[in-house]
Amino acid sequence: MQEDARTAALRTWLGTRLGGFGWTLQPASEDASFRRYFRIRFADARVSLVVMDAPPDKEDCRPFLHVSQLFSAAGAHVPVVHAADPELGFLLLEDLGDDTLANYLAAHPGRREALYVRAVTDLARAQEALTELPAGSVVSTRAFDEDLLHWEIDHFREWALEARGVTLAAEDRATFEGIARRLARAIAGWPRTFVHRDYQSRNLMVRPGEGLCWIDFQDALLGPRIYDLVALLNDSYQTFDPAFVAARLDDYARARGLDAAGRAAIGREFDLVTVQRKLKDAGRFVFIDRVKKNPSFLRFVDPTIAKVRKSLARLEDEPDMKALAALLARVLP
Repeated sequence: MQEDARTAALRTWLGTRLGGFGWTLQPASEDASFRRYFRIRFADARVSLVVMDAPPDKEDCRPFLHVSQLFSAAGAHVPVVHAADPELGFLLLEDLGDDTLANYLAAHPGRREALYVRAVTDLARAQEALTELPAGSVVSTRAFDEDLLHWEIDHFREWALEARGVTLAAEDRATFEGIARRLARAIAGWPRTFVHRDYQSRNLMVRPGEGLCWIDFQDALLGPRIYDLVALLNDSYQTFDPAFVAARLDDYARARGLDAAGRAAIGREFDLVTVQRKLKDAGRFVFIDRVKKNPSFLRFVDPTIAKVRKSLARLEDEPDMKALAALLARVLP
């Protein structure tokens, strides 16, 4: 492992907390942000911990601590925080192992339905528990407003199209801009709840005996109830048939006590937010490659755009969505 100044500072910080126990530091996971994670292994091999390195000039780890307490109080499983120094950007955490939901299902595909039912119902219960956020919550200070939602959609144009050599003609660019703005305005106008923001198979850990543990939640904010379900059920790293997705939306509707009209409404919301979220994701994957020099997400660009096309096909009764489908078919045949 390259021993840069930041890693040396991390070793010093750990030394004051782990005393004379023999331990080694190993890279633990890849992250699309500026955060790094290391696994601490002890000489007796019976216990391990994970340390998060969040450089304060690039990542503020205080929201992670706040949201961790908030979600835990709502009944969600989150990693135990053993020590924290937000000024330095170091957090010492419970080691949840390597079984993300994505990794676990690759080895145990038969557990897929049960675990996704759990993920959907965990989310529904947490939304109920956090209907009213505590005063001063950092989650209440930020939201998926029109500007943020529009910026995310525009991320697709900038990176998934133009950065890859697809330049929109003036008329197409105006069409895309108008659709993006109206879609963002519509979604921003819906009632808001807390949103994990990246509730998907790489950010859920399978913990024996305790179900699913939530991670990577530091960017939680207010937004539409369906947003995390889109992240989960239109996950860029997984493929589900329509019946599976519909059944999980049924599970959510039951958990939230929705009637038939409410269930129909979330189906519509699901497709509209899929268009917004997955356009952003496709652009983000290219951004991560071009700006952060990490090409590992590029293989998900085309499958992610395919998810957008499927939702657009179900929204053909909306003129904007029909026009967007036609535009994508033209510029990305």
